[in-house]
Amino acid sequence: MARVQALPWLLFIMVLALAVWLGWRAFGPQDNGDPLATSLVAFEKQNRLTVFSAQLSPVVASEDSRLFGALRSRQVAVIPARVDYTLDLSAMDRKRMSWNDASDTLDVQLPALTIGRPNLDEGRAQYLREGLWITRTAQDELTRKNTALAERQAVEQAANPVLLTLARGAAKDAIRQNLAIPLQVAGFGNVTVNVRFDGEAPAPAPAPAAPAPAN
Repeated sequence: MARVQALPWLLFIMVLALAVWLGWRAFGPQDNGDPLATSLVAFEKQNRLTVFSAQLSPVVASEDSRLFGALRSRQVAVIPARVDYTLDLSAMDRKRMSWNDASDTLDVQLPALTIGRPNLDEGRAQYLREGLWITRTAQDELTRKNTALAERQAVEQAANPVLLTLARGAAKDAIRQNLAIPLQVAGFGNVTVNVRFDGEAPAPAPAPAAPAPAN
C-alpha cells in the first residue's frame, strides 16, 4: 500500500525535474560547463567498480601419507570459484582525461584492472577420494590442501589473456555508458567516449572532413 500511495508523488517529482531541466535547456546559459568536471562527478560515488566476473572450476588433487607410508590416500576435487575484475576509480583525475571540443570526444585512460581474490564455493565442490582407510584427520588435511591449490589455480586461470580481454572490453563498455549519458544530459550532445588502459595506444584521431565541392 505504501508503494501505491508513493507512486503519484514520485511521478510528480519526476515531471517537475523534467520541467526544470527543459526550462534550463531552453532559457539557461548556452555554456554547458566543464566536460571533465561532469565526467569526474560520474566517478565520485564509485570508488571501485566491478566490471566482469568469471566462473571457474579448478580441478586439483592432493595426497596424504600416514603411519610411515602404511596409509596412503588421495583426493581429487572440483571446486567452483568466482573471480571479480574491478576498476579502482579513485585514481581517476583530470590527468587521465582529455576533451576535444571540435569533435565532442572524450578520451579516458584507465588504470589496470584488479583481479580479486577467488571466492570458492566449497558447498558445491565435488570430491573423489582414494585409499583403503582415510582418517578424519587425513580427510581434513586433503581438503585443506585442495582448497589452497584451487585458490591458486583460480588466480592463474583468471589471468588468462582471453578472460582479461573480455574483462577489459566489459570495463570499457561500462565506462563509456557511465560517461556518455551524464554528458548528454548536461547538454554536450551525442559525444564519443574513447577508453583505453594504461599501456594501450590512444585511439587514432578522426580524419578531417573532406571539403565540399565548389559549384
